[in-house]
Amino acid sequence: MSWHRAVPGLTGLGLGVLVLGPALKPGFVLSYDMVFVPDPPVTAAMFGRTGGFPRQVPSDAVAASLSWLLPWSQQLILLTIFVLAAWGIARLLPGGLVAKLAGIAFFLWNPYVAERLLLGQWALLLGYAGLPWVLDAIVRLRDRHGTLRLAAALLPSAVGGFAAMNLTLLVVAGALIAQRGRGALRVLPVFAVMALPWLIPALFAGSASTDPAGVDLFVARADTPFGTLGSLLSLGGIWNAETVPLAFGSLPTVTGRLLLSLAAIAVVLWRRRPDDRGLCLAALAGLAIACLGITEPGRATLRALVGFSPGFAVLRDGQLYLGPLALLEAVGLGLLAERLGTSGILLAVAPVALLPTMAWGVGGELRPVDFPADLRAAQQLINADPEPGKALSLPWGAYRRPEWNHGRAALDPLPRMLGRPTVWNDGLMVGDRALDQENPLAKTVDGLIRTPGPLAEPLTRAGYRYVVISKDGQTDAWRERFTGARIVLDGPTVIVIML
Repeated sequence: MSWHRAVPGLTGLGLGVLVLGPALKPGFVLSYDMVFVPDPPVTAAMFGRTGGFPRQVPSDAVAASLSWLLPWSQQLILLTIFVLAAWGIARLLPGGLVAKLAGIAFFLWNPYVAERLLLGQWALLLGYAGLPWVLDAIVRLRDRHGTLRLAAALLPSAVGGFAAMNLTLLVVAGALIAQRGRGALRVLPVFAVMALPWLIPALFAGSASTDPAGVDLFVARADTPFGTLGSLLSLGGIWNAETVPLAFGSLPTVTGRLLLSLAAIAVVLWRRRPDDRGLCLAALAGLAIACLGITEPGRATLRALVGFSPGFAVLRDGQLYLGPLALLEAVGLGLLAERLGTSGILLAVAPVALLPTMAWGVGGELRPVDFPADLRAAQQLINADPEPGKALSLPWGAYRRPEWNHGRAALDPLPRMLGRPTVWNDGLMVGDRALDQENPLAKTVDGLIRTPGPLAEPLTRAGYRYVVISKDGQTDAWRERFTGARIVLDGPTVIVIML
């Protein structure tokens, strides 16, 4: 490989190091949905066999497999996202090095990537990184080994799972429509096969359900002075205010980002190349989905769909589907940089200059931690027990904010640490609004918890052997409900009760 061909990958690696910063140190970065754990066992949840909707299939299994081989697997996965995306953008842009650098910088350094990193959606970002590869593979499908190239291009999304594949489907559908269906008989079967790891358990999710009320909580919102549509066009608009980078909304920077985005879109539309039509269709469809929740009729439609099937819940976080728009804008910025000649290098610097707080762990928010020794001891104790029985994780909430994680919110790590079925509250909490649980087992436990009185006996009858209480919320109140039960571990951060 020549030095010139290696530049895109090295650029992606450099931007990844600059964005992740302290997250690349030894330890585990726990942020919302991103939960990597030490010594993860093989569990039924990895394969979507626990009754809930398989949103972490097969990403959890892949992450666990890598962790068995490499102690720094999380850092490798996060850096791979940046390198993979950079090389993909370079393949799409036919111009010189300046064009490629500008496109890479825009695709990797934008509010969409920053906010999804803070939200911990590494599996989605893996699919995002694969978007340029998928588009390139479909355009060149008639080449020799076109089908194999497409399968390889879809692999990052397949690993990412449900949300990543749905994001990729927009690009696939847009490209096929632009080609008037040519190649559909080759593309769609490959896509379907790559979706099987999560599609099969999703079809057999049984009585799992999703609360339609989540639609109102996850819709896109305005996080810039230009309203919701202006925020979305500049790749912002996420529903969670805690995942918005620091100094994101200052007027000069948001104005610059919006103007840069609009200029990039205009360049692609002005070029009018046949290969651009599919990308434009995908970007338009993604933006339309993101805008669904802006109006009450749109939200009502989404609520009805989610009530009909939990699979439609993937539409409630509409901002997620801005990936193709980000790809279109990155291509457009690269084309604009090519037209500007040597001065186009300024466009490669502009994304970084307009969002400086994305650097160094997205403003220092992404920092690694070590799991407490008593939590590791609890993991070893429970996993060494050959007796069957489920485990229950308390306090009864989906997210934890333990002091040992710098008070940052993260999904309960216990289900990924224990080899036996572990029931946790999978009904997410957004602000002060709690959503219903999806897993039938969690719904049953929720009923028990809401009934006053001791919990040890009813949980024992329900087949539970362990209760693990994390000391990050009202520990005494939970302990009182297990008076007389056998405490086998009482550490600084966790209590383990054997029933």
